[in-house]
Amino acid sequence: MQVFLVPVASERYELYCEEPDDPEPDEGEAAGRPGVIRRVLRYFREMLAEAEHERRRVVDPAEPRKSFLARGKARLMRWVAESIAEQRLLWQLRRRAVATLVHPDDVSDHQAQQLLRRSLQRDWERHRFWLALDLLGGAGSLLLILVPGPNFIGYYFAFRVVGHYLSLRGARQGLMKITWTHTPSAALTTLRHVAGDSPESRETIVREVATTLQLEHLASFFQRAAIP
Repeated sequence: MQVFLVPVASERYELYCEEPDDPEPDEGEAAGRPGVIRRVLRYFREMLAEAEHERRRVVDPAEPRKSFLARGKARLMRWVAESIAEQRLLWQLRRRAVATLVHPDDVSDHQAQQLLRRSLQRDWERHRFWLALDLLGGAGSLLLILVPGPNFIGYYFAFRVVGHYLSLRGARQGLMKITWTHTPSAALTTLRHVAGDSPESRETIVREVATTLQLEHLASFFQRAAIP
């Protein structure tokens, strides 16, 4: 697995990866859990599949206007798809024993490792906080998932609780158990030089870097993350 330390400003970095999608809890994460937890994990898997379908769906202009509930569910699925993109790296890390950190070549291996640990520690603390909060706020809502019919509140809290739990595990795995190797990259250093430019003026260079690194979605990620 390759994780990229992307400079999105002169002194600010974001972690990025494009591993094949595999965000679902494995059987071991559900084994021995109470029935409600197993149901929540099952709903989580179903929600991921539906969100991915909604993300890839091509809208037909001739398609009849959806009902209010259908439009609300579609918006929820788009939000889930965006959240998957934000947490995918941490979800991937939880099953890894070794990984490679690709970093700008003007950053030493030691500095890159410190930046990696700082980012993972920040993620661990953030997801721990939100997991606790969502467990408290969604305790009653989780039970409503079992009620027939659309239950957006229950779906919302189920996704957040499981998502934060998996992210927490991934951050801990990256901090405590993964053996990291390092690879410097001149292409990533190029991104630092254009991070302060407008999105329009840097677009060509960013796409060239993405092509060099063979990262399909890096250009769109960088254009969102690097704010002039």
